[in-house]
Amino acid sequence: MLTGKRILLGVTGSIAAYKTASFVRLLIKAGAEVQVVMTQAAQDFITPLTLSTLSKRPVYTTFVANDTTGVWNNHVELGLWADLLIIAPATAHTLAKAAQGHCDDLLMAVYLSARCPVYWAPAMDLDMYHHPATRENLNRLQQFGNTIVQAGYGELASGLIGEGRMAEPEELVAVVENHFVQTPWKNKKVLITAGPTQEAIDPVRFISNHSSGKMGYALARQLAAQGAQVTLVSGPTALASPHPSVTLRQVRSAQEMYEACQEVFAQQEVTILAAAVADYTPTVVAEQKIKKTEASFTIELRKTVDIAATLGQQKRSHQLLVGFALETTNEVANAREKLTRKNFDLIVLNSLNHTGAGFGYDTNQITVIDRNQQLTEYPLKSKAEVANDILKAIAAYL
Repeated sequence: MLTGKRILLGVTGSIAAYKTASFVRLLIKAGAEVQVVMTQAAQDFITPLTLSTLSKRPVYTTFVANDTTGVWNNHVELGLWADLLIIAPATAHTLAKAAQGHCDDLLMAVYLSARCPVYWAPAMDLDMYHHPATRENLNRLQQFGNTIVQAGYGELASGLIGEGRMAEPEELVAVVENHFVQTPWKNKKVLITAGPTQEAIDPVRFISNHSSGKMGYALARQLAAQGAQVTLVSGPTALASPHPSVTLRQVRSAQEMYEACQEVFAQQEVTILAAAVADYTPTVVAEQKIKKTEASFTIELRKTVDIAATLGQQKRSHQLLVGFALETTNEVANAREKLTRKNFDLIVLNSLNHTGAGFGYDTNQITVIDRNQQLTEYPLKSKAEVANDILKAIAAYL
């Protein structure tokens, strides 16, 4: 995807500058051409020699080469050469200079000369990142048409915990790749639910199902790779986040999943409900572990909120809603009834009667039914391939 793309990397004086070594290496490995421009302060944290070795190009730090040749590093040519300029890490100092057009070094001259898209990856301490001056500078840069790669949450160099960490190199590569990708999904906002829910009986026991979350995570991975803005609301699984650009919301119960979906649903263009949500939850949850004393034990259950039906009622004309149906009998008839009842645009049917399909497998066999009752059957495939088939079906329907 990045083969032949010309990436101009600006490095400023932050402890996070050490991450640029991995970032440059990953860009080169992906086929990009990388030119690094460093500020004077950045050289206190990582040497130009390191980044020059990794990028296979000389690193520029000043307007005139630091030798006796008097060679001029042409900031205009650099700004015109690049397909994309990314400043990572971007300190509060550099953000302030760029927001005001203060040109006092080579990097600022390159920034003001660049005609390509510009991305900023801030890196600073918690209070600096949230200071009104910094927020105003970030907003001003966005008004210029620049893109901000939001800082991450975690332990900072000061020892504080909060926002301010520069995005990881893998996340930055995903941002760069997403910029260049051209697919029907680019920049589309997509909500996906995945995995099981767990309904507590007492502090140590719960009601759940066998869903592994693999299908929903495969969909999230494919969509993110194709440039979609993916929010993944996941029940408890053993799976890692499917892609650096995916916003992962981890929940446990059906109620928590419903609330997480409600927070973002109105902003979504496509919603794919791949989670296996519990239909019932205990009416009363014991505060202490229930002891095994009686020969039999009864738990009273009540219905959980119907996430699919609720979102189906809220769906607007510009939104598309995709549901899943796992059936054991009268599969097609039951799926069609669910499609209509819950106001889906498409429904993906899997049957437990098919070997290799359903919970826990790395494969699946599906049938897609659309709102016009058109039915498309697919053979058994890996869940990655199934995800691709589902996305093609949605794109065709759109």
